[in-house]
Amino acid sequence: MNVRFGYGSPNGVRDVAEILDLAVKADRAGLDVFSVSDHPYLADHLDGYALISYVLGRTERISALVNVTNLPLRPAPMLARTATSLTALSGGRFVLGLGAGGAWDRITTMGVPRIRPAEAVEKFEEAMVLIHELSGGGPAVTNDTVRGIVPAAVPAPLIWTGSNGPKSLAATGRQADGWIPGHAADWISEVYRDGRRIIDEAALSVGRKPSDVATIFNLPGVITSQPRSRVRDADGRWIGGSPAQWIEELTTAVLQYGAAGFTLFARGTEPLEHTLDLWAQEIAPAVRAATS
Repeated sequence: MNVRFGYGSPNGVRDVAEILDLAVKADRAGLDVFSVSDHPYLADHLDGYALISYVLGRTERISALVNVTNLPLRPAPMLARTATSLTALSGGRFVLGLGAGGAWDRITTMGVPRIRPAEAVEKFEEAMVLIHELSGGGPAVTNDTVRGIVPAAVPAPLIWTGSNGPKSLAATGRQADGWIPGHAADWISEVYRDGRRIIDEAALSVGRKPSDVATIFNLPGVITSQPRSRVRDADGRWIGGSPAQWIEELTTAVLQYGAAGFTLFARGTEPLEHTLDLWAQEIAPAVRAATS
């Protein structure tokens, strides 16, 4: 199994030098995915798409992901063009993270009218369909959204969703390539277990295999120099431990729970560069070796 290892990057407007330095080192160290959030209504955050474009241009192997794209602020036809452009420019190193939109109090400040949750989910699934239709070349597309638009002669990117509700989870099962469980849920949580069941059933309903939809976990945690007596909190949520404890836990997640990837959101007081060194050079290679 090709387990993907990524990390959540800083994205502050004053962090540009650190962001690029970390990305270049992560690229050279063999990490798979550079991940940033999408909150364009925050003045102190860099725009996620501007940031990944810059990073893709300065790296060679690592893929980039907006984790996850705020669809109401990025209309689907334009997002499709952005996706195929980034795929072409990066040599296929772009992964499209996609969400239906959750922070509506923030979204509406950007001039976008609030819509009902059911409508948001409909647009979410329609966007995935449209992104596939506007990729890969072929005849012009005309549907309820676009009229006579010619697809780009570029393969569609992988689509990983940040789905939470039953309807958006079902849409993920029908259309997406990957699922990032919400609320940083891990492999022993009810969020994962219940969500995965809905995804698998929806995938089967349209002739897909459950394995067509990978699970990639957003994983907050600390990497410590010494083993910890407790690696989960009182609610059972993974909080981290020594490299050996991470290796054991992630290997179990892959072999017993079908995890296909992990995006580390580092916690603790250690410099992020040091934590990513441990993640890229000790933990990731050991888990890959144990699960290959």
